[in-house]
Formats: sequence, C-alpha cells, structure tokens
Amino acid sequence: MVAHARAGALAAAALLLTGVLAGCEDGSDDKPGKAADGGTASSAASPSAARPSAADGLPALPTSLTSQHLDWKRCEAPEGGSAPGAEWRCAQVKVPLDYAKPRGDTIGIALVRKEARDKGRRLGSMLFNFGGPGGSGVSILPRAAASYTTLNTRYDLVGFDPRGVAGSAGVRCRDDKEQEDAYRDVDMTPDTAAEQAEFMKDGAAFGAGCARLSGKVLPYVGTTNAARDMDLIREVLGDRKLTYFGMSYGTELGGTYAHLFPENVGRTVFDAVVDPTADTTGHARNQATGFQRALENYFKDRGQDPKAATRRIAALLKRIDAEPLPTGTDRELNESLAITGIVLPLYSKSSWPTLTRALDEAENGSGATLLRLADSYNGRDENGHYDTESHSQRAISCADSRARPTAAEAKALLPEFEKLSPVFGPFLAWDTAGWCSGWPVEGEHDTPEASAPGAGPILVVGTTGDPATPYEGARRMADELGKGVGVLLSNKGEGHGAYGGNSCVTSAVDAYFLDGRVPADGTTCS
Repeated sequence: MVAHARAGALAAAALLLTGVLAGCEDGSDDKPGKAADGGTASSAASPSAARPSAADGLPALPTSLTSQHLDWKRCEAPEGGSAPGAEWRCAQVKVPLDYAKPRGDTIGIALVRKEARDKGRRLGSMLFNFGGPGGSGVSILPRAAASYTTLNTRYDLVGFDPRGVAGSAGVRCRDDKEQEDAYRDVDMTPDTAAEQAEFMKDGAAFGAGCARLSGKVLPYVGTTNAARDMDLIREVLGDRKLTYFGMSYGTELGGTYAHLFPENVGRTVFDAVVDPTADTTGHARNQATGFQRALENYFKDRGQDPKAATRRIAALLKRIDAEPLPTGTDRELNESLAITGIVLPLYSKSSWPTLTRALDEAENGSGATLLRLADSYNGRDENGHYDTESHSQRAISCADSRARPTAAEAKALLPEFEKLSPVFGPFLAWDTAGWCSGWPVEGEHDTPEASAPGAGPILVVGTTGDPATPYEGARRMADELGKGVGVLLSNKGEGHGAYGGNSCVTSAVDAYFLDGRVPADGTTCS
C-alpha cells in the first residue's frame, strides 16, 4: 500500500475542507431548545494530587503533569508553512507516553492558542480537531481561524497536534524518494499476481519503516491515548469541562473522549461524522457509497446522466491503467493518482469546476490537472517534498483497528464494491488489505466505543451529500452516544462538513457554543 491517505484516508481521514480550509479554507436533563449548562466557564480547576486518568482504571496522573504551567511563546513556522500572526501563542504540554505508566517517559503535545477577544465575557477554551487522523491543529487552526471569528469573541481557540502528528512526536516512515517511488510504481488496484504481490509488499515495507524510524511511539499513538491527552490538556488549561469542536476524524476522537470522560463533556459539536459502528470493511463500504453518491450528484449538476458518466470515467481509468497520461513534466499520471485527483474536488462543491477541467483534460490526453490535485491531496509540494500527514494517519489508524485483511479477503470484496462504485470501489476494496499489511503493532478494537451515558448534549451535524463521511454515520453516532446525549442536526447539501458553508448550521452551532441553546433532535437545515 502506498504511503497514502487511503480511501479510508481518502475520506474519514481527510481533513475537513469545507467551512474550514475552503472557507479561508450539563446535564443530560436539559431539553432541546433550552439552555444547556455546558460547563464551559473557565472556572480554573485546581488539579488534584491524584485523580483517575480515565474511566478505565488506569493509574492516577502525578501532579507533575496535572499542575503543569504552560510557557506560551510566539509560534515558530511549521514545516512547509509560515508562522502565524502575533496574536497566536504556542506551547507544549507533557503527557505520559504510556498512560499505564504515568510516571514514566513523557512526550510533548504541541498547542496553539488565540485568546478570546472579549475577556470580560470569556467562556473558556475551545479545543479543535480538524480530522485526519494526522492533521496538525497547530498548523491548520491559525489558517482556518477566520471561520471562527464569532466563537473567538468568547472562547480561546486552541489547536493541538495529536500524539504521533507533526510537533507531537510525529511519526515518520519513509523518505521523499521512497514515497515518490511508491506513488509511481505501486498499483492501488492490482490486476495481476505480480501487482498484487508488490502492493502487499509495499504495505509491509511502509510498516517496517514506521517501526524503524518511530518505533518508540508507534504502540501509543492510538485514538484512546489522544483522548486521554485531551483531558489532560483540559485540566492544564484550567477548564472544568471540555468545550470541543471535532470534524471528520475529530468526531471519532470526540466520541472516544465522551465515552472515557462523560462527566467532563462540555459543549461539544461533531461535524462530518465518522460512523462509529463501522469496522475497516464497513468504512470502505461507506466511502464507496459516499464518493459514488457525490460523483453522481456532480454529474447531475452538470446535466449529465450519472450512470452513463460513471461508466465513461471508469473506462477512462482503465485506459490510464494501461497507458499513463503525460502531464507536461517528467512524471506521468497513473490510475492510482488519477483516482486520488478525482476524489479531492468532491470534498467541496466549490471545487466541482476544477474537477470538470481535470476530467476534460484527461479525456483529451493530458493528466496535468489531475496530477496537481493528487499532489495536493498527497501532501507533495512543487519541489517533490512530501509532508508526513499520511504517515501519522496510517500509524494512528492501524493502532486503532485490529483488522488485518488479506489480499484474498480484499479480492473477495471486489464484486460488491465494483457494484457500489465502478470508479472508487476497486480502490477501496484493495485498500482494506494494503493499509495495515504486516503492521508491527496490534490494533486496539474492531470499532470504537462512543457511548457516553451522563454526558451533556453533543450536537452531531451530518451532510446528506458528504462523500467522505456519509450522512448515515451521523445518525449512528447520535444513537451510539445515547439518548439525551446525541442531538442530530441534518444539512441537506454537498461537501465534507457544514459549518461555515451553511448559514443555518453555522447559526445553530454558534448558538449552542455561545448561549447553550440546543436545537431539537432531528432539525434539518437546507
């Protein structure tokens, strides 16, 4: 498997693009429509000398961790980016490498913060996760902050790099040349025995590289530990409860937090929701459905018959598989890169004109625009340097999931997945096997636990045309959180995420965060 945002990464794992990056780019007894005590006031909690680190019987955290004083300083430029403005400050909070040994080794979790503008009416800190897994909140939040100006009036905006990501003991698995070679040489929809063998071999080689370069942290980068880190961040910041805005994979992280720490859940919103009931194959199935639905919606918008247009693009991909397209550079567009290039503009309706141009070019013999789209998705800059988001993404995903499907099991999925989506189905079916092939660390579970009895209301926002985290997952998340906790808000629209892109959703989310007003479960925005 290529060191790649897999389709699972193509989706659940992709960062929220609409309303964020594209836009720049207490109680359970509270009834819908009533003000909820989200516990967001920054009543500084005096850290206790010893308190359980989570609801799972782990040892208490020492005061050396719970009573940390954060040293906020001007931020340095992240890799491949520029430093944020003077209003932003950065710090590191120490967390246990292994929560079973809280007095042992620690790692630093990178934080970024912009303080509330109206300090007299400040409600506390709002922690963000924009998705991935593997997205750097320290890098993204300053760039996305214009979308949260209203919330910044009364909240400190706080982003963080989850463990295993960027400035928080970031995982690294291979160098740029190895990455480039894999994208060029490994067929993500292998047709022959030789291609299948190379596909599985590359997946195992990627895992071996992670073990060699990041072996110390690799067993500890899963979502459960990241949720524990969030609770320690909450305590160190002095917030009685956690106010949290999670998007895409950030909803899975938020659901895990709510399960572990229901009593600490403050005002919380999930947007572009990962289905917590889906296992590895289920996520691939959901995404084949979601991306095909978005592709057909795109074709309908263009006045084309969606079934006939899908067949035309599937045939184009077969031609590219047989003969890659020139791009005007020394690199060709192969089938795997072409699929990735098609995927990216489906995340936001505003990008559909770019998809039209890219497909028109490809059907006329040029892969230039599809390659640029694929490079953007894969984190490749114009100098051939790749970021490590896909490394972190894969490490976190494989630490979470126990599933290790074989090539034979992936092949058995092909008929079903090709029926779900002739364009994306084969890629997603094979991805189930390549993603964690030969992974050096065992996974934690088949599906994450999100039940949160006793937590305050969590607003769950699902978009009907979301390609990456299909709408059905939002209802399942609301159900999993439990009665009186999960509150579903539906957005009839396109794109991966709704906040900032739909005024009805944005107003409802702002009213909840700022005033504690919870919309009625089942409310629909259009």
